[in-house]
Amino acid sequence: MFKQLFGKNRSHGKSAAMRLIATANQEPKIQQPLASQLQENLEIIQTLLHRPSDLIIRQFSFAAEELTCCLVCIDGLVDSAFINEQILKPMLRYGDQAVGSVEQSFYILEQFVLTAFDMEKAETMDNSIQAILSGDTLVLVDGLAQALVISSKGWRTRAIEEPQTEAIIRGPRTGFTEDIRTNTALLRRRIKEPNLVLQSYQLGARARRDVVVAYNAAIAHPELVKEVDRRLRTVDIDDIEGSGYLEQWIADSFLSPFPVILNTERPDKVSGAIMQGRIAIMVDGDPFALIVPITFSSSLQSPEDYYQHWLITTLTRMLRMIAAFIATFLPALYIALLEYHHGMIPSKLAFSIAGAREGVPFPAVMEAFMMEITLELLREAGLRLPKPIGQTIGIVGGLVIGEAAVAAGMVSPVMVIVVAVTAISSFALPSYAFAISLRVIRFGIMLSAAFFGLYGIILAYIMINVHIVNLKSFGVPYSTPFAPLFFKDWKDLIVRSPLIFMKDRPQMMQTEDSVRLNKGNE
Repeated sequence: MFKQLFGKNRSHGKSAAMRLIATANQEPKIQQPLASQLQENLEIIQTLLHRPSDLIIRQFSFAAEELTCCLVCIDGLVDSAFINEQILKPMLRYGDQAVGSVEQSFYILEQFVLTAFDMEKAETMDNSIQAILSGDTLVLVDGLAQALVISSKGWRTRAIEEPQTEAIIRGPRTGFTEDIRTNTALLRRRIKEPNLVLQSYQLGARARRDVVVAYNAAIAHPELVKEVDRRLRTVDIDDIEGSGYLEQWIADSFLSPFPVILNTERPDKVSGAIMQGRIAIMVDGDPFALIVPITFSSSLQSPEDYYQHWLITTLTRMLRMIAAFIATFLPALYIALLEYHHGMIPSKLAFSIAGAREGVPFPAVMEAFMMEITLELLREAGLRLPKPIGQTIGIVGGLVIGEAAVAAGMVSPVMVIVVAVTAISSFALPSYAFAISLRVIRFGIMLSAAFFGLYGIILAYIMINVHIVNLKSFGVPYSTPFAPLFFKDWKDLIVRSPLIFMKDRPQMMQTEDSVRLNKGNE
């Protein structure tokens, strides 16, 4: 019965246009040339788009009512004022000048009547449909198998604001938005050079999301550009919903906890990376840009490092290195010293810790895991709740639960201090993705310390180093410039040298133009 009903509905649902196409090609295809008849094109467009309610079709006559024309666009994706002023009014006011054959009228319309500055011709139904769905306006003329595609994108976008995840004290307050054209414009404003290449892609078999690859053709290594192009062309998925999808698809290793692609909301960080010879990838609908390739040290650097005095930056970078070590190893060291190596603790400190732990019913391992999991739960709850409530939950929850746990004798005050210092250290890292990676690794090292003490921590440290040395980011070793050794790049590693000494771009990037400072300044 359902088969009969389905067959009946399907036969009644076929439009005249679909039957026409099916008769000609046996099956309707979007990859077909435009027809010369206006009504046939309109019927096919409406059929392929499933007759949406937001499809606008404005039909009128011009050239002394000898020609019929039609505008097609999607409501909400276009700038209505622009269409009225730059397309509709000129055609109604000066359209009578377009006299002669259909081809001559179309030429006069394109060259002398329409005042829009971004126009191109479309000759296939695929290009026409894609233009309509992208926010462009399609101009069809009866009797001609061509259409004009006029750029009229005009949807609402978020204002440019300071990045929420990468706040700095000194530096620009601009951040990327979800509109890719706004993001490319922000990049153009920072790099006013003709060698800045913005190469466009449309990825996603169904969604066809716009992706832009940005690099400096005079600096970036050609093989790196080819590798990025190759990996993007391997993307075979219905929709890349954001930069995170693309990052996971093109990353070198999906097993590594370390980020091999850097994401950022800051245009200054992207422009700085491009001028170093790196490549940025931006996805429409996502305020995060991807930077490739990166190294281990990239995650510990901030754009603010180059806005401050070199001594301040050097001190800040050393603090970040210490913070990364504490965020990774401090709870594990606490477990190892208390469970296996009491003799390594100074006597006075050991008595103090033992006094604080008196009455705690759990071993140090259980105590550490309980507090770390509680902290992670508070952190996740704070992120998911609305911003004012989330901050309150994070602070009040941490204080109340910590104090209550100590008062109940479930954990020692020393454990609360260890967990608090670990959390503060992870917040000091400039890259959120890198900080999350250290959180994951921290639990593994805590397990190693629980089973083998300090020997387990050392084994985990060696395994992490072996993994980092074997890890690559788009062909560049992740451990560069430590291994392989590029001693010149140490000027911008832990110690950031004064700018006058940083004459060359990073040697590990193998750039086409390695000199950063003008030779006249040498």
